Amino acid sequence: MHLARSNRKVRLRPSLTPMIDVVFLLMVFFMLAAQYSRETTLSVHAAPRSAENTPYVGPPRLVDVTPQGFLLNGVTTPFAQLTEQLSFLMSDPADTILVRASDGVSVQELVDLLGHLSAAGLPNAVLVEGQ
Repeated sequence: MHLARSNRKVRLRPSLTPMIDVVFLLMVFFMLAAQYSRETTLSVHAAPRSAENTPYVGPPRLVDVTPQGFLLNGVTTPFAQLTEQLSFLMSDPADTILVRASDGVSVQELVDLLGHLSAAGLPNAVLVEGQ
Protein backbone atom coordinates (compact mmCIF):
# COMPACT_ATOMS: atom_id res chain seq x y z
CA MET A 1 0.00 0.00 0.00
CA HIS A 2 1.33 3.35 -0.96
CA LEU A 3 0.39 6.52 0.95
CA ALA A 4 0.41 9.72 -0.96
CA ARG A 5 2.14 12.64 0.64
CA SER A 6 0.64 16.00 0.36
CA ASN A 7 2.82 19.00 -0.33
CA ARG A 8 0.39 21.22 1.44
CA LYS A 9 1.49 22.43 4.86
CA VAL A 10 -1.16 22.31 7.49
CA ARG A 11 -1.18 25.48 9.57
CA LEU A 12 -1.71 24.81 13.19
CA ARG A 13 -3.59 27.56 14.98
CA PRO A 14 -2.68 28.03 18.60
CA SER A 15 -5.50 27.54 21.05
CA LEU A 16 -6.52 30.66 22.95
CA THR A 17 -8.09 28.72 25.82
CA PRO A 18 -4.93 28.52 28.02
CA MET A 19 -4.28 32.25 27.56
CA ILE A 20 -7.87 33.10 28.52
CA ASP A 21 -7.57 30.85 31.58
CA VAL A 22 -4.41 32.65 32.69
CA VAL A 23 -6.04 36.07 32.22
CA PHE A 24 -9.03 35.03 34.32
CA LEU A 25 -6.77 33.62 37.03
CA LEU A 26 -4.85 36.90 37.15
CA MET A 27 -8.10 38.84 37.39
CA VAL A 28 -9.30 36.68 40.26
CA PHE A 29 -5.95 37.06 42.04
CA PHE A 30 -5.93 40.86 41.80
CA MET A 31 -9.57 41.11 42.81
CA LEU A 32 -8.94 39.03 45.93
CA ALA A 33 -5.69 40.82 46.75
CA ALA A 34 -7.19 44.30 46.44
CA GLN A 35 -8.15 46.12 49.60
CA TYR A 36 -11.71 47.29 49.57
CA SER A 37 -11.72 48.95 52.96
CA ARG A 38 -10.92 52.59 53.47
CA GLU A 39 -7.74 53.08 55.40
CA THR A 40 -7.81 55.39 58.37
CA THR A 41 -5.02 57.43 59.82
CA LEU A 42 -4.23 58.50 63.33
CA SER A 43 -2.50 61.75 64.03
CA VAL A 44 0.23 61.18 66.57
CA HIS A 45 2.15 64.02 68.08
CA ALA A 46 5.44 63.83 69.89
CA ALA A 47 6.18 66.16 72.75
CA PRO A 48 8.24 69.06 71.39
CA ARG A 49 11.82 69.43 72.59
CA SER A 50 11.11 72.99 73.70
CA ALA A 51 8.54 71.62 76.14
CA GLU A 52 11.27 70.03 78.29
CA ASN A 53 11.74 73.28 80.19
CA THR A 54 8.07 74.26 80.13
CA PRO A 55 6.01 73.01 83.07
CA TYR A 56 2.84 71.06 82.35
CA VAL A 57 -0.33 72.99 83.16
CA GLY A 58 -3.61 71.37 84.21
CA PRO A 59 -4.63 68.20 86.01
CA PRO A 60 -2.46 65.18 85.27
CA ARG A 61 -3.68 63.13 82.31
CA LEU A 62 -0.98 60.49 81.87
CA VAL A 63 -1.97 57.17 80.33
CA ASP A 64 0.68 54.48 80.74
CA VAL A 65 0.39 51.51 78.38
CA THR A 66 1.95 48.45 79.97
CA PRO A 67 1.89 44.77 79.02
CA GLN A 68 -0.46 44.19 81.98
CA GLY A 69 -2.95 46.91 80.99
CA PHE A 70 -3.51 50.63 81.21
CA LEU A 71 -2.70 53.02 84.03
CA LEU A 72 -4.33 56.42 84.29
CA ASN A 73 -2.17 58.59 86.53
CA GLY A 74 -0.73 55.45 88.10
CA VAL A 75 -4.10 53.78 88.78
CA THR A 76 -5.03 50.62 86.87
CA THR A 77 -7.97 51.43 84.63
CA PRO A 78 -9.85 49.04 82.32
CA PHE A 79 -9.68 49.93 78.63
CA ALA A 80 -13.47 50.36 78.41
CA GLN A 81 -13.52 52.94 81.25
CA LEU A 82 -10.48 54.91 80.15
CA THR A 83 -12.31 57.65 78.25
CA GLU A 84 -14.91 57.99 81.00
CA GLN A 85 -12.20 58.48 83.63
CA LEU A 86 -10.34 60.92 81.38
CA SER A 87 -13.48 63.02 80.90
CA PHE A 88 -13.45 63.84 84.64
CA LEU A 89 -9.94 65.25 84.28
CA MET A 90 -10.62 67.36 81.19
CA SER A 91 -12.26 70.74 80.92
CA ASP A 92 -12.19 70.68 77.11
CA PRO A 93 -11.94 67.76 74.62
CA ALA A 94 -8.98 69.58 73.05
CA ASP A 95 -6.92 69.18 76.24
CA THR A 96 -3.68 67.27 75.87
CA ILE A 97 -3.47 63.64 76.97
CA LEU A 98 0.01 62.27 77.60
CA VAL A 99 0.53 58.67 76.46
CA ARG A 100 3.58 56.71 77.55
CA ALA A 101 4.32 53.17 76.40
CA SER A 102 6.55 50.93 78.45
CA ASP A 103 8.83 48.15 77.25
CA GLY A 104 7.07 45.04 76.03
CA VAL A 105 4.00 46.84 74.67
CA SER A 106 3.06 46.00 71.10
CA VAL A 107 2.53 48.75 68.59
CA GLN A 108 -1.00 47.43 68.00
CA GLU A 109 -1.96 48.11 71.63
CA LEU A 110 -0.73 51.67 71.29
CA VAL A 111 -2.60 52.14 68.00
CA ASP A 112 -5.76 50.68 69.56
CA LEU A 113 -5.52 53.15 72.42
CA LEU A 114 -4.94 56.14 70.13
CA GLY A 115 -7.83 55.05 67.88
CA HIS A 116 -10.09 54.62 70.91
CA LEU A 117 -9.24 58.10 72.19
CA SER A 118 -9.73 59.65 68.77
CA ALA A 119 -13.09 57.91 68.29
CA ALA A 120 -14.18 59.19 71.70
CA GLY A 121 -13.53 62.78 70.57
CA LEU A 122 -10.16 63.17 72.33
CA PRO A 123 -7.77 63.73 69.43
CA ASN A 124 -4.90 65.48 71.24
CA ALA A 125 -2.86 62.54 72.45
CA VAL A 126 0.87 63.21 72.72
CA LEU A 127 3.43 60.44 72.96
CA VAL A 128 6.06 60.98 75.60
CA GLU A 129 9.23 59.03 76.17
CA GLY A 130 9.01 56.25 78.74
CA GLN A 131 11.30 55.80 81.71
